[in-house]
Amino acid sequence: MSNSDMGRFEAEGERTAQAEREIQAPLDAKHEQRSFESGDEDKPMQAGAREYPAPPMPKQHLQKPGLEGDLELKPMWDAPYWEGSGKLKDKVALITGGDSGIGRAVAVLFAREGADVAIAYLDEDEDAEITKQAVEKEGRRAILLPGDVADPAYVGLAVQKTVQELGKLDILVNNAAFQEHTHDIAELTLEHFDRTLKTNLYGYFLMAQAAIPHMKPGSAIVNCGSETALKGSKNLLDYSMTKGGIHAFTRSLAGSLIPKGIRVNCVAPGPVWTPLNPADKVEDEIESFGGSVPMKRPAQPEEIAPAFVFLASPQMSSYITGEILPVIGGY
Repeated sequence: MSNSDMGRFEAEGERTAQAEREIQAPLDAKHEQRSFESGDEDKPMQAGAREYPAPPMPKQHLQKPGLEGDLELKPMWDAPYWEGSGKLKDKVALITGGDSGIGRAVAVLFAREGADVAIAYLDEDEDAEITKQAVEKEGRRAILLPGDVADPAYVGLAVQKTVQELGKLDILVNNAAFQEHTHDIAELTLEHFDRTLKTNLYGYFLMAQAAIPHMKPGSAIVNCGSETALKGSKNLLDYSMTKGGIHAFTRSLAGSLIPKGIRVNCVAPGPVWTPLNPADKVEDEIESFGGSVPMKRPAQPEEIAPAFVFLASPQMSSYITGEILPVIGGY
């Protein structure tokens, strides 16, 4: 290579470097300007019909199973801007964990869309009564079914009472769950592990097994999964395992029920402000709850419930079965 060639290449390199600096300069100026601004990227995203709470959340710890009435910051579940349009007209739905949180929000929107609702719950009578009254305020019937979804005898009776008192069963929402953080696998006792699997897996299986014989073509099962099934959670080993099982159960059951005309889908929420979490995390941990997602805040139950309406409604999702719908505040 001649000296003239080297000189030409060197000059070209200098021109390229100068061109790169010219590209960089205006962007540097913009970055510097942003550093003096208010930090909009760190603000929680508000894209709903009304503004929702963001961290810091109240530093409060509840005893299990957690009463919504005891929460200092009440979850937002009534969806005042949602107008019903008969998407579930004259359907009958059985919702587990229907006393509070996501279950209550789903019950309210189902009723607003024209469904009667059976509310299955553990023992949170006060919360369940509020949900019942909210359903009735929408002009629909509601019944209360206290008991443990891990008990086959209870499950059979709950389905039977739903059919007897409300006339049929069109929609099953499996939502009841047990969750308790542990920071080391050695802390996860067999009793704890067994409780999580019995509620989150046995409960879903038993409810589906009991409900399906009463369901006709056009019926739907909507399971509640979790983002922890999609990406894991180091402090929720057992819970994440069961949610992964629920996702697999959804897809497997969907395939087996196609000949019966029953659709099966799953909603996988991210962090949601419900009694489940303050009854799990300690006060210092709950303060930052939901702050790590891209939207930088937890969802409120009324933001999750529309996904259940969508998957339950034969007008809206008749060609959808075996799907997992993440509602997680952004990737």
